[in-house]
Amino acid sequence: MDPKETNLIKNKVEEFLQVFKKGEEFTQELLKENEKFRYRVAQLEEAGKYTGREESFKLHSLEERITLLEEENKGLIDRYRHVEEENKDFANRYLEVETENNNLANLYVASYQLHSTLDFNESLKVILEIVMNLIGAEEFSIMMLDEKTNELSIVAQEGMGLGACASIKIGDGIIGQATKTGEAYYRDGDPTDLKGVDYIHPLACVPLKIKEHVIGVIVIYKLLLQKQAFSDVDYELLSMLAGHAATALFSSKLYSQSERKLTTIQSFLDLLKDK
Repeated sequence: MDPKETNLIKNKVEEFLQVFKKGEEFTQELLKENEKFRYRVAQLEEAGKYTGREESFKLHSLEERITLLEEENKGLIDRYRHVEEENKDFANRYLEVETENNNLANLYVASYQLHSTLDFNESLKVILEIVMNLIGAEEFSIMMLDEKTNELSIVAQEGMGLGACASIKIGDGIIGQATKTGEAYYRDGDPTDLKGVDYIHPLACVPLKIKEHVIGVIVIYKLLLQKQAFSDVDYELLSMLAGHAATALFSSKLYSQSERKLTTIQSFLDLLKDK
C-alpha cells in the first residue's frame, strides 16, 4: 500500500478512536456524578422520614429512642444497599457499551482497511484477521462461489487440517443451504462442545452478500480457548462484516480481472505494432 494512503488510514483511525475516547470519558464522569447524587438522595430521603422525631424523643423512654434509631439505621443501610446494586447495574451496562464501542471501533478500522485496497489477497488477509481477532475464531475458512459451476471453494483459511472439503455445491449440507438461502447458520448448544462438529457441520456459516446476491461464505468450525460462546456483539459484527467483506472481495476481484484483461489487450496491441 502507498505510504501516503497508509498515513491517511492512520489519521482517520486516530480521529475515529478519539471520538470514542471522549465519549468514554464523558460517560465515566456521568457515572461518578450519578453515584454521588444517588447516595445524597438516599440520605435526604431517610433524613426526611425522621424529621421532627427530636420532639417525640423527649416524650419517649430511652429504650424507645434506641428502637427508633435502630429502625432509622436499618432504613439507611437498606437504602444504601439498593443504591449500590443500582450503581453496579450501571457499571455493568457501561462495560457492555464500552466493549461494543471498542469492537465497533475495531470493525471501523478493519472495514476502512478492507475498502482501501483493491488487491484480492490483501482483502482476504484483512478478513482473516477480523474473524480471528474480533470474533475469536481459531479454525475457519472463507469460501467463494463460482457461478459457472455453482460450487463453493476455499480461497483462504486458518487452522484447518487436511480433511477440509475442496468444494461444496449450492444446496448441499449446512454450508450449501446457507449459500442458497442467504441466511446465516449458527449451531445450537454450547459452541465449546465440538462433538459432531466437522468440515461439513460447522459452528457457524455466514453468507457474504451484496444486497441479496451471495458471493461466498465465512465458515467457522472452532473458537479460541478463551472464547466460551458467541455474544450478541459477535452476531452484529459478523452481520456487518458479511456486507463489508462481500463488497471488498467483489470489487477487488473485478479489478483484478479488468487488470488482466487490460494487460492482455496491451500485449496484443504491442504485438500488432511490432508487426
